Amino acid sequence: MRRSERLAEIIEILRDGRLHRAQDMAERLEVSLRTIYRDLETLIATGIPVEGARGLGYMLREPVLFSALNLSLTELEAQHLGMAIVAEGADPELQEAAQSLARKVAQAAPIAREAPPRWGHGVYPFSRARAGFAHMPLLRRAIRGRELVEITYHALEGSVTTREVQPLQMEYWGAVWTLTAWCTLRTGFRVFRTDRIVACRGTGQHFEVVAGQSLADYLARHPEESP
Repeated sequence: MRRSERLAEIIEILRDGRLHRAQDMAERLEVSLRTIYRDLETLIATGIPVEGARGLGYMLREPVLFSALNLSLTELEAQHLGMAIVAEGADPELQEAAQSLARKVAQAAPIAREAPPRWGHGVYPFSRARAGFAHMPLLRRAIRGRELVEITYHALEGSVTTREVQPLQMEYWGAVWTLTAWCTLRTGFRVFRTDRIVACRGTGQHFEVVAGQSLADYLARHPEESP
């Protein structure tokens, strides 16, 4: 879970107005107590009305209205798809409004501040957005279940190859979604644009994460992509 998603989850936990122990939140979100304390400090620093103390608990002292801070990656995905659909319409006023909304959300969402400089919401042709979403349910399941996936990939230079990959993480860059994976054909990390995956199927075979092939190993080599 990315930090931006975790912050949104903490807000959802506190929405009921009751006192919540940091330890309980840490167990629910499967992170350390220290991480929860740091996240709570971040929420307070950004103006979210959280009050409490270590050892006692935390609560929202007033309701939190909708804001980009509350958006998870999945909600950002839905927002992007919706704007892509609007961009296909013939109403110039709505198209302009969708582009303006995209810029505002990009400025307000924590994920935009945490991501590399390439980050940025945008409005792109719906056919391109739709292609990028087609394989995402299978890829998400494969990441969670550590299942080897076979993909047929259409590279930018025009070549089409079939690869067996160990899917590790999906990333949203505003323009496109990408899949970071360990490619067994190239015996190395590769990043694939999901809208350029022609076909995708689960193999039913599972893989063990070994030293040198994990997501942590990839991020160590590419620290600019760490959340």
